[in-house]
Amino acid sequence: MPEVVFSVDQAMSMRDQKVPGHNRWHPDIPPAVTVKPGSDFRIECRDWTDNQIGNNDSANDVRDVDLTHAHMLSGPIAVEGAEPGDLLVVDILDLGPVPQSQGEGSGQGWGYTGVFAKNNGGGFLTDRFPDSYKAVWDFHGQQATSRHIPGVRYTGITHPGLFGTAPSAELLARWNAREQALIDTDPHRVPALALPPLADNSLAGTADGETASRIAAEGARTVPARENGGNHDIKNFTRGSRVFYPVLVPGALLSGGDLHFSQGDGEITFCGAIEMGGFIDLHVDLIKGGMEKYGVTTNPIFMPGNVAPQYTEFISFVGISVDHETDTNHYLDATMAYKNACLNAVDYLMSFGYSGEQAYLLLGSAPIEGRLSGVVDIPNACSTLYLPTAIFDFDIRPTAEGPRKADRGQCAVTS
Repeated sequence: MPEVVFSVDQAMSMRDQKVPGHNRWHPDIPPAVTVKPGSDFRIECRDWTDNQIGNNDSANDVRDVDLTHAHMLSGPIAVEGAEPGDLLVVDILDLGPVPQSQGEGSGQGWGYTGVFAKNNGGGFLTDRFPDSYKAVWDFHGQQATSRHIPGVRYTGITHPGLFGTAPSAELLARWNAREQALIDTDPHRVPALALPPLADNSLAGTADGETASRIAAEGARTVPARENGGNHDIKNFTRGSRVFYPVLVPGALLSGGDLHFSQGDGEITFCGAIEMGGFIDLHVDLIKGGMEKYGVTTNPIFMPGNVAPQYTEFISFVGISVDHETDTNHYLDATMAYKNACLNAVDYLMSFGYSGEQAYLLLGSAPIEGRLSGVVDIPNACSTLYLPTAIFDFDIRPTAEGPRKADRGQCAVTS
């Protein structure tokens, strides 16, 4: 096992760890440890909400989750000799749930998928599903099953939802300015267009005093992906992947967490993966001056790993850029097209006895494939969703006999 350079006691909040992590992006968060280029090491991670969600049959905890705590990141990890303009090369050697552990925290033998309420972040289909729901998944080696979505078993593509390097002070200021400008276009929108800096429940690693106060006031929230990497939620960012991160501050200051046992393309429920705490083993190296050499001016580059479940048969759902509620055509809107593909898949799964909420949770967590199938044929973009048929213990293909409808139970709901 590689050396553990950032350890987590899963029985304690990230705030109470011997060396706490952080939940904002800021260049002044002190490194927790320094590693050398060419080294292998392990980072242990908390659940992204700091374990606010429980293994139970109520979605009240998802409804009431306090997102000002998120995401709980392990790090920062400084890399010796890294300078602005370099590329930080990160190889994912291994990752998974908390090893040999059963307990109350996600990653200790189980994980969860949640639908966030519209007034607390919402999700991709929040207009149809404005309330909170949850499915708890039990881990069986590489596979997952859920008492809340019976009839389904699948192999997860385990991956981190969030990793990135620290922004420079100049880049941080640009983030905050442009996101505030977006918020100002519709400041009372629900859900909000973006999340500005917020001092409440800010965690700044080992920083204290004036430095911690400044980080709380200026630090960027960790919800979106940005130029430094951040919350990509790319399901193929798994074992064997190599990522080339831009180095924006001395030492690079790599941080991450938000581990997922599985996820579908788009993580459509917002808390759509199977969320968990756990570990990740990394190897790091540097390409000096790599940003200029390879034209990396904004976002990271990554090479997906070869580890993925071998699903070969799919049923696919098509969506186009038409708002079917109002019969309004939108010009080459691939996001709307994918939303319609998801809604079509939900309606199809309901014909077999699943509730719409169960279908939504399933599509967020199972290894579905989302594709941009056509973005040039005016006026309609075409997006597609590929659902593996082998994850079901019954035949979901259309037949002349009609769907095999059954009582599929229910997911966890709010009281």
